[in-house]
Amino acid sequence: MIVDDEPLARDRLRALVNELAIGKVIAEASNGREAVAMAQVHQVEVVLLDVRMPGMTGIEAARQLAALYPTPILIFTTAYGEYALEAFEHQAVDYLLKPIRKERLEKALARAQLLLEKPATAVDAPKPAARTHISVYIRGELRLIPVNQIDYFLASQKYVTLHWRQGEILISEALKDLEQEFAGQFLRIHRSALVATVRISSLLKQSNGRTYVKLKERDQLLEVSRRHLPKVKKVLKDMRIPGSS
Repeated sequence: MIVDDEPLARDRLRALVNELAIGKVIAEASNGREAVAMAQVHQVEVVLLDVRMPGMTGIEAARQLAALYPTPILIFTTAYGEYALEAFEHQAVDYLLKPIRKERLEKALARAQLLLEKPATAVDAPKPAARTHISVYIRGELRLIPVNQIDYFLASQKYVTLHWRQGEILISEALKDLEQEFAGQFLRIHRSALVATVRISSLLKQSNGRTYVKLKERDQLLEVSRRHLPKVKKVLKDMRIPGSS
């Protein structure tokens, strides 16, 4: 499957694939959401996936494609080299810079073909690594926010707000998925809050009987629910955070 928001780019890739005769293009998509839907319908084996697309980006689509079974092999295509690291964190087998040369595409498809002929078993399949950055759109521009600069995630109804050192922004990701991906880095303190453990400075019990975490370099307090308090105390005690004893 070829995924790119530019029709001319899709046409060029399709022509190159046909010339190489390594596999066959059975589906095309113009954005990430279409890609995820078509991958399930057509059960594609390899996805040539553009990174920068409107709506759902290629990086975001890769996270959802990774949940499919069988999981398609990803080859990222883009004009922007700065996304290479994050692409490989999503288990991409290659990263092709536009304009894509026929020789590079041939090597990438040959590598994918080898993996298809000798697939990894469930036992030795590597667990996807947690991202080092989260992709977001800020004023229409795709940006990568370093995970180590994120203070906490806060859920409200159907939305999750990412709070980081330069501000806050809504993201289209579920809190439970973030908790699973970043286990060990972020701590669930409430059903609606996930906090970076390294950013917690203290645990405070107020006169109203409720308990809160105080974050470094931030004034606001984040409430810890009674349900999550025992685990929070245990984790923070191991870190020797004040107030956790």
